[in-house]
Amino acid sequence: MPLRVAVQMDPIEAIHVSGDTSFALMLEAHRRRHKIFAYHPNSLALLAGGTLRAYGDWLTPHDVTGENKHFTKNKSEWVNLAEVDVVLMRQDPPFDMHYITATHLLETIIDKTLVVNDPRGVRNAPEKIVVATRFARLLPPTLISRSLEAIAEFRTKHSDIIIKPLYGSGGAGVFLLKKGDANVTSVVETLLAGDRAPLMIQKYLPEIKQGDKRIIMLHGKPIAALNRLPAKGEVRANLHVGGQEAYTELNEADLRITDAIGDFLVGQGLLLCGIDVIGGYLTEINNTSPTGLREIKTLTNTDPTKQIWDVIETKIK
Repeated sequence: MPLRVAVQMDPIEAIHVSGDTSFALMLEAHRRRHKIFAYHPNSLALLAGGTLRAYGDWLTPHDVTGENKHFTKNKSEWVNLAEVDVVLMRQDPPFDMHYITATHLLETIIDKTLVVNDPRGVRNAPEKIVVATRFARLLPPTLISRSLEAIAEFRTKHSDIIIKPLYGSGGAGVFLLKKGDANVTSVVETLLAGDRAPLMIQKYLPEIKQGDKRIIMLHGKPIAALNRLPAKGEVRANLHVGGQEAYTELNEADLRITDAIGDFLVGQGLLLCGIDVIGGYLTEINNTSPTGLREIKTLTNTDPTKQIWDVIETKIK
């Protein structure tokens, strides 16, 4: 039976079709004859103690490129989100108060509508801090702090370090500070000035040159992976800053990590996640809007969206 699928996402007009996981999920939903409603989180409207609505568009996705050729809008209207079958929470970070507020609003419908991922799990397991607080044994040496003294002490011990915003995304604000780099204080002060949150500081892993592995987790189990190789002269492997996708397979170290975190993801209602692994170390659990499905399909000629929708449909039934 066709489902009513609501996708909470950034404007569909601005997405890059060839690499957008939300769009890949919409294409598979359409193939299964599900009805698709897309809306921006800014359109959420909650009547206190009552109905959560969103204003958006019922649409048909098309797997083609070209300005606004990848979708057809069929009807624009307000929709009661408690009356759809599933909401895919897919807007991009940053994980700020705007994002957190959206999780509170979606929490009001979880007894009527399946929300992927569970907004409580998204809120309670922020991507970088959750690995530091729950899975420290799987991480490289890591510090969470705003203290210049603590950061200096950590750098003295580990020499080359990576420093990044705790709630950032997409490689924004990520710096490699090598031993003897005189810019460390300036970099730290600049990052601290932009946000009241602490920073994440980690020992630099030279293995990044061999890639940053993205593993797709579905209901606590790994189902696919790709490797992301940083561009020449870059320390970041994020695809949208020039990283190159490459085929990979899971090894024993990867499987130890996925086994260690699987039950936690299930317990938090984090149905679909992407975890990042560098040199056998877990660095992040991406549970907001994990990406990589389109690239995996290109590299392997398999489509993880089929498994994802099989699980979603089973949970709804």
